[in-house]
Amino acid sequence: MAERDLELRQHASDEVKKHTEKVQGDPYRLDYHLMPPVGLLNDPNGFVQWKGTYHVFYQWMPFDTGHGAKFWGHYTTKDFVHYTHEKPALTPSDWFDKNGVYSGSAIVHNDQLYLFYTGNVKDDDGNRETYQCLAVSEDGLTFEKKGVVAELPEGYTAHFRDPKVWQHEDCFYMVIGAQSKDMQGKAVLFQSQDLLEWSFLGPITGSEENNLGEFGYMWECPDVFELDGTDVLIVSPQGLEEEGMHYSNTYQSGYFTGELDYENADFKHGDFRELDRGFEFYAPQTTVDEKGRRILIGWMGVPDQYEQAHPTIENQWIHCLTMPRQLSWNGKQIIQQPLEEMKEMRGPVLMHSSITIENDQKAVRGIGGKAVELSIDMETVGDQFALELFQYASLSYKDGILTLSRPHLEDKSKTEFRRVAVTSELQNLHLFIDHSTLEIFINGGEEVMTSRMYPQPEEDHILFTSLGTSTFSIEQWKLNGFIFN
Repeated sequence: MAERDLELRQHASDEVKKHTEKVQGDPYRLDYHLMPPVGLLNDPNGFVQWKGTYHVFYQWMPFDTGHGAKFWGHYTTKDFVHYTHEKPALTPSDWFDKNGVYSGSAIVHNDQLYLFYTGNVKDDDGNRETYQCLAVSEDGLTFEKKGVVAELPEGYTAHFRDPKVWQHEDCFYMVIGAQSKDMQGKAVLFQSQDLLEWSFLGPITGSEENNLGEFGYMWECPDVFELDGTDVLIVSPQGLEEEGMHYSNTYQSGYFTGELDYENADFKHGDFRELDRGFEFYAPQTTVDEKGRRILIGWMGVPDQYEQAHPTIENQWIHCLTMPRQLSWNGKQIIQQPLEEMKEMRGPVLMHSSITIENDQKAVRGIGGKAVELSIDMETVGDQFALELFQYASLSYKDGILTLSRPHLEDKSKTEFRRVAVTSELQNLHLFIDHSTLEIFINGGEEVMTSRMYPQPEEDHILFTSLGTSTFSIEQWKLNGFIFN
């Protein structure tokens, strides 16, 4: 390893040790979500399964709870329950990535693991340069940087990043999130025969492309894959204006479906659909595993959305990744469901009963806890139904609209809302609660709402409210959480 790389690793290790007690003592630390050991975590990177082991890399700033010159942190697991926190995979140690080893992806080739990422470089005046870079590993733990493999093409600003690489037939392809010189967000395509030399093919779609109209000034974290015979482009556009219940966060993450013409670098697609309707979800990345499952992990955060107001900042850490989700296509939309492996964390069933509430609010004995899974089947729903979570967040349903509310993180005298229309009758809510996270799967994963929540640590009760008569069948499990080697 180069001297600068060793120096950065030692500095990061010292920072972890310095703050371990403070970080681990935070009541908002999580049992079954991946977090940074100190500092800031954001995008999942390089999500891949290789030789039976899943690798989950992540953007990591160890020296601050703000953004800066990122490392790639690294977790491994064989079953999504037992994890090893490996040494950092990459550090910002070279001329082509000195201001940040930015997001990217992984692919297995010739029995080696290839990591592609964006090298971020800034001069003394803040002017940005961007490079698409490669690092290779024979053991999945130590990575040799190979340097720059693709540079910025004509017609684009230096906001050009987040390469996702895959193989189609006999060629490799790389999709990158980009901003054109006229400030329009794009998803652009490169092609390679050997993963080393890359040819620029052009934009496959974007703002002002394919009859889309104006649709954001920058597209981040693109991901292209086939799902049950349909081509999918996941992307995180920046610059969308809020429209009713849509695009409520500062930046969005969602997908287009259609058909990718590899020969002509053109993606014919339908409308954009958000993947998650909660307060914190961004930069998702997928992989296909050895069982043929398409699995997604996202960042439970949003850039530039009052990040410094999260109370974990006081204890020198911020953000986490979502639970892994299996994706499927029902002919109309992507369905997201928790992985089967999540059931391995279940302890004994804490509750399995049917309850009826009529024009009342009540706490149901046994319902609540800090790390729990809760499944609620709706047998009948009155004029309005609500769950109050720990005297902090509320989930309510009325006239086909599901609303999640919580105190505004910056101004607690205000309440903020996220809403989603349930297209069919509300049948099931599947909640995963983990101290300060909430993931809600609606009607078997037709919609998902992911959010952070920060109730008082002693609060652990859930209240049910019904206007009219509501009957629910409830199951609840305590979740044992991840086991770290």
